[in-house]
Amino acid sequence: MIKFFKSEKGKDTERLETFEKGCWVDMINPTDDEVEDIAALTQIPEEMLKAALDEEETARFERDDNTFLYVLDTPIITDTDEGDTYETIPMGLVYNENCVVTVSLRGNPVLGDFISNRIAVETERSLFFVLTFMLGNAKRFLSNLRQIDKKSLRVQAELHRSMKNKELIQLLSLENSLVYFSTSLTANLNVYNRIGRFKTISENEEYDDLFDDVVIETRQAMEMCNIYRDILSGTMDAFASVISNNVNIVMKLLAVITLVISIPTLVASFWGMNVDVPFEGVGAWGFWAVVAIAVVVTVVSAFVLVRYSNSIRVKAPRAKKRRHRGE
Repeated sequence: MIKFFKSEKGKDTERLETFEKGCWVDMINPTDDEVEDIAALTQIPEEMLKAALDEEETARFERDDNTFLYVLDTPIITDTDEGDTYETIPMGLVYNENCVVTVSLRGNPVLGDFISNRIAVETERSLFFVLTFMLGNAKRFLSNLRQIDKKSLRVQAELHRSMKNKELIQLLSLENSLVYFSTSLTANLNVYNRIGRFKTISENEEYDDLFDDVVIETRQAMEMCNIYRDILSGTMDAFASVISNNVNIVMKLLAVITLVISIPTLVASFWGMNVDVPFEGVGAWGFWAVVAIAVVVTVVSAFVLVRYSNSIRVKAPRAKKRRHRGE
């Protein structure tokens, strides 16, 4: 799908019917024919336009004469049967003197803000457009990280009430998402460090301030991601220890129950042999005396069992609220 937009300083973004010089071309999962058409209109090589269509493409920067390509990782939320999953996909931003082109496999919320005019952009200032997207992309990472943290707290609260495999799998999925985010943020920052040396940015105060904001927001997202990942990893280890301890307690309980039950069984076994038994000489009362002793020993053993199991009960760690940095 291809859409054309254009915006000027102080004006809202308007959609165009056809290509115009200085416009913004938004391409979402384009076909080969659409890529060829845009390449002919914009004079941008097809290889650059297709760079972000590979899901495994890493963040990078490339220049070909007066054409610039930025491939950045962007966060996305996918709705599945197990709940929302957080992933990253590549986003391509290509521009030359004719226009700026964005290419991705799926729609991007930051670009949606551009279209709805929640974020002001100028399509004729291509570098300003790219830097504005970089800043919005970094803030999107921060927003998703806060959502992941809140979701992990909810799952931990559920696990505290009842240990279930479903919640453990959700925590594992969130931990994997944090790994993806950390890798993507590191790759994006490497791209930023490379383009930060451009004179076009350093010699323009507006561009330089905007670029500094991009780097600051990205570093903050990296720090938050690392903190949340370490906390979640420690929490998973803690719950694994709790589960292991609970299994040990159950095994101890079963062992003690087996021992208690074996007491009357052992007495009955002795009584059935051709040997002398206690209180045999007192008549029928001897049988009931042996039974009473077995019952008393069993009850005492069960009481000790209950006291022992209560003293070694292990509880899951409570989920505590944490304050986010920068809030």
